[in-house]
Amino acid sequence: MCRSIKTLRPPLTPEVTDEDIRAAALQYVRKISGFRAPAAHNREVFDQAVDAVAAATQELLDGLQIRGSATRRATLPTHH
Repeated sequence: MCRSIKTLRPPLTPEVTDEDIRAAALQYVRKISGFRAPAAHNREVFDQAVDAVAAATQELLDGLQIRGSATRRATLPTHH
């Protein structure tokens, strides 16, 4: 599923930007909803879902511990 979403954790992706996280969240919501671009009456809930998935993704990445290194939070700046 969502083959176009790339892995966003070190060392596979050393620098992850807010744009990377947002793009992955958008791809996920598009796949789940079946809409590439939602109709106007669905735009708000679609955008809220993208925001929620992006926030959950950032939380996940911040909390991951990568074997042989400290947590991401300790090694990389947080992008909130």
